[in-house]
Amino acid sequence: MAKVQKSGDSKAPKTEAAPKKPLAVKGAAEDVDVKSAEVELEQDELAAFKAAKRAEEEEGLNRVIRDVTARKTTGASTVSLEGFDWEAFDRKGFGEGYNSGDRDKMMKLYSGTVATVSNSEVVKGTVVGINNRDVILNIGFKSDGLVPLAEFKDMPNLKIGDEVDLFIEERENAMGQLVLSRRKAKLVKGWEYVQTALDKDEVIEGFVKRRTKGGLIVDVFGIEAFLPGSQIDVKPIRDYDQFVGKNMEFKVVKINQEFKNVVVSHKALIEAELEAQKKQIIGGLEKGQVLEGTVKNITSYGVFVDLGGVDGLIHITDLSWGRVSHPEEIVKLDDKINVVILDFDDEKRRIALGLKQLSAHPWDALGAEIEVGAKVKGKVMVITDYGAFVEVAPGVEGLLHVSEMSWSQHLRSPKDFLKEGQEIECMILNIDREERKMSLGMKQLLPDPWTDIEFRYPVGSRHTAKVRSLTNFGIFAELEEGIDGLVHISDLSWTKRIKHPSELFAVGDSIEVQVLEVDKENRRLSLGHKQVEQNPWEVFATVFTPGSVHEGTLVGRSGQNFTVALPYGIEGTVSARHLKKADGGKAELEEKLPFVVLEFNGDARRIVVSHSRFFDFTSASTQCFIAACAVSGVRSSSSAVS
Repeated sequence: MAKVQKSGDSKAPKTEAAPKKPLAVKGAAEDVDVKSAEVELEQDELAAFKAAKRAEEEEGLNRVIRDVTARKTTGASTVSLEGFDWEAFDRKGFGEGYNSGDRDKMMKLYSGTVATVSNSEVVKGTVVGINNRDVILNIGFKSDGLVPLAEFKDMPNLKIGDEVDLFIEERENAMGQLVLSRRKAKLVKGWEYVQTALDKDEVIEGFVKRRTKGGLIVDVFGIEAFLPGSQIDVKPIRDYDQFVGKNMEFKVVKINQEFKNVVVSHKALIEAELEAQKKQIIGGLEKGQVLEGTVKNITSYGVFVDLGGVDGLIHITDLSWGRVSHPEEIVKLDDKINVVILDFDDEKRRIALGLKQLSAHPWDALGAEIEVGAKVKGKVMVITDYGAFVEVAPGVEGLLHVSEMSWSQHLRSPKDFLKEGQEIECMILNIDREERKMSLGMKQLLPDPWTDIEFRYPVGSRHTAKVRSLTNFGIFAELEEGIDGLVHISDLSWTKRIKHPSELFAVGDSIEVQVLEVDKENRRLSLGHKQVEQNPWEVFATVFTPGSVHEGTLVGRSGQNFTVALPYGIEGTVSARHLKKADGGKAELEEKLPFVVLEFNGDARRIVVSHSRFFDFTSASTQCFIAACAVSGVRSSSSAVS
């Protein structure tokens, strides 16, 4: 493409057409190549023509600019303003005939008719016209301004001649018009009024527009302010909607200039008055005085009552002589109740109130028939780890200890016997009217199973019991409700050495026992399990005589001693030095070997044996035993005994 030359160039650049490319026609297959070449040639010629045309136009424009510049230079050099009579020029036209004094007077009159205004300024304006869309206002400027009629919704009776505040957005916009806004003027003035109200602690009036989360939205001077729910009144407000659409008085308590937020309070207006009322009310209080109040708030620990400007607290324990789980069982919100003043603090302005004190104490009205040994019916109120509290009369409770619920010596949880709210019958075991305490019993209504224990469970009698619990030293077995006995660990088996009763029994199992001893005074039974069978050690004494030989298996080790399983399910003990074989080798665990009885103690249930001593015998019986072992084939395991 051609380039545009500078204005000093006199000739436009010349452009040359691109040379035509040679075309070769070779049959029908080469026609397409020919057409493509022709199209490319036409496009190149068109581009060259357009470039030349633009160059001519630019050259013509440059020529015009040079001519104008030359004319200005020539004119500036020929025209001179020296000696020009400017006074004569001013006297011509409409100003002709006025001297300088008249002219100054006229200028002063004119300057008073046009106001000097600035952007973002609030000024007074007068309504000079109203149509269907706009309001025409005169602010004393050289031109009037228009404000949309929608900004005057709060002035339904607007008429010509009314004065309003206006905010100057632009003195003169691109169209030469004065731009005004009444809405912005109200906001600016509103913030000024709000700030003044905060600084001077003044009372302002606002309109509650709507409800919001946590409070209300209030319109004050055209600004939306927030009224927290806690600042509506001195007492808690549960229904915020009742204030919507109403005019109320407020105090400004906080302004956030950064976020343009305003917080107001209606509660602050009445707090000062209430403070004076509180002093007057507290000054006239006396302990024991009965007043009427309104339930203001209910908590888990008590009730707050409004006494007419001052609040008092009824603790949950002072609501009723009986047991109260929650104050809502006694009173409801907004209830009118009579209360008695229990105590008050002038400095802290705390008042302790009571409700139950207005009625007689139930213990004072307790009849004479409530005495020790009397049977009473009651309701289980509370269950604890150590017992249950039973209400035998309204406001009168007694303690039923867990040990008084059953004759069983095996103590269980009170919840195994009772449930809250259950109606039961008890016997009064103890009563103290002065301390207002009562002890109750439930097992006393049933026969004492220990009364004739020696006849029902004589020594030597055998019974089936239920395992109640396991300990390191034995088993507690229950023969019947209230009758428990101990089976010592040494009385569980004749032959086995038991480390813990759980090796044989579990809780809830049935166990055959024999009564060994009865202690009626201390309510104790000694039971035995192995005694239900014949003592095998009496028979073993004739079998495992010292010097007798028996086949055994090494089954365990404890230190330098090993346990040998002997015939009839009995166990013996052999030391490591008595385990040497004839060939000097070591015996192995689970290996069967012949053993010679060295010691038999039936009382201690102990048998001491030796394998090494077996080779010292040459009697015929020993040789026969060896032959028998050879025929049966004694097996040995791979566990070596060290």
